[in-house]
Amino acid sequence: MTRFDYDDSDVVVVVGSGAGGGTLAHELCKRGFKTVVLEAGPHLTGEDYHNDEWKAFGQMAWTDPRTTSGSWAIAKDFPNLPAWIVKAVGGTTTHWAGACPRFKAHELAARTAYGDIDGASLLDWPITLSELEPYYDQAEIKMGVSHRHGRPPLPANNNYKVFANGAEKVGYRDYATGPYATNAEPYDGRPATVQDGFNFQGDKHGSKWSTLVAELPKAEATGNLDLRADSHVAQILHDTDGRATGVLYVDRNGTLRRQRAAVVCVAGNSIETARLLLLSASTQFPDGLANSSGQVGRNYMRHTTGTVWGQFDKPVRMYRGETMAGVIGDEARLDTDRGFAGGYYMQTIALGPAFFGKFVAPGSWGPALTDVVDKYLNTAGMWIVGEDMPQESNRVTLSETVDEYGLPAANVHFDDHPNDVLMRRHGHQQGAAVYKAVGATNTIETPPYPSTHNLGTCRMSQRPGDGVVDRFGRAHDVPNLFVSDGSVFTTGGAANPTLTIVALAIRQAEYIAGQYRTARS
Repeated sequence: MTRFDYDDSDVVVVVGSGAGGGTLAHELCKRGFKTVVLEAGPHLTGEDYHNDEWKAFGQMAWTDPRTTSGSWAIAKDFPNLPAWIVKAVGGTTTHWAGACPRFKAHELAARTAYGDIDGASLLDWPITLSELEPYYDQAEIKMGVSHRHGRPPLPANNNYKVFANGAEKVGYRDYATGPYATNAEPYDGRPATVQDGFNFQGDKHGSKWSTLVAELPKAEATGNLDLRADSHVAQILHDTDGRATGVLYVDRNGTLRRQRAAVVCVAGNSIETARLLLLSASTQFPDGLANSSGQVGRNYMRHTTGTVWGQFDKPVRMYRGETMAGVIGDEARLDTDRGFAGGYYMQTIALGPAFFGKFVAPGSWGPALTDVVDKYLNTAGMWIVGEDMPQESNRVTLSETVDEYGLPAANVHFDDHPNDVLMRRHGHQQGAAVYKAVGATNTIETPPYPSTHNLGTCRMSQRPGDGVVDRFGRAHDVPNLFVSDGSVFTTGGAANPTLTIVALAIRQAEYIAGQYRTARS
């Protein structure tokens, strides 16, 4: 592994190694940039993963202290776990389902498309779909997305067959087994999926795209990557001119280190990225680094989600095959006649028995729980994921609770917008209709789980006063500081965010390469 000096001021420092950070690192390394990636968690590989849900959770999840406030169900059901993200090399790309829909044109112009919605801080993105499309193409090819660019579809498992037959019967037409970034056949050095039903959280075989198995090894092969695991960044440093000069981080031995940098890119996921900028406050930036607008941490989004489970007379065995292996896209359309703005997808989901009992009926005990678990084999599942409304009051702030380093933890405050409530209700109704159309004896509609789609908090904006970064993810206030993850989303759209994060990272690397040629080795 290449190592660069702590005082090497020519390097690009990337904080985080997930979809944004890992992709950005590879793209910069192949362009000749010396790149230091600082990852807070350990370097786990396929051999390390547990095919046991609770062991895998304990091994991978970011379980550092967080606090929660607001009226959302998470504050009641999972008060110490508002979000389920991974603290390990590869970030949350090692724990994701692989769904890769694109944003639609109207979703990038939500303020124009939806108009003025009371209580929502809608804003059009400073980029358009036509600008993003070439980078979507590159991302899909990079990730090997099924149903795209000649990549074959995943096989249909039982969970999908129930789902698709129900979709057909209720009149839906836009349904398929993808697009997903899991190989149906070998691609780009990764094997085909073995359909073991467990690549959702840790993929021992490497058939699912992640920065762990794809981007970071390629970056390392260039000789330009210095990947440092177990390195928790505590502060971004700057000079009197307001330019970032490096970072302070705690290494695996508990030693405080300073790494100088020509460019700093933060990709810690929306919660930790906002927290780091707030922790980097100084006399020059008293409200947090890059926060002259007061927008750092605000407009936190987590998608409008919920699940629907159908119980049948005969076994479905939803756990066989991929966790997510199907999507219905008919409701992801611009149609305010349904009573709400934005749209949503339905996607197959399967949980193992341990998680099924915990998340399907949170807080339940006795007959209410055993009745659900007893019918596990005969259950099919889908997840509703749709566009939630940005609200300035939904935000990440610094908590009075501290982490192991004595630093304030993140507090995540969230209240559902009325539009979110109406969308979730519609999604639950339509999901139940899909299952009832194929003979479900009962359906169960459940509230949201801990967030995996964490968006906003450092949003893109044309005007500096409206957001934190510009159209390339560069901070309005700090010219060599970039945000490289879902924090930059101006609005959330209905699409699962990973594909868009990867596309934006490719685009950002191209921009950095054009602007900072002097950072080359």
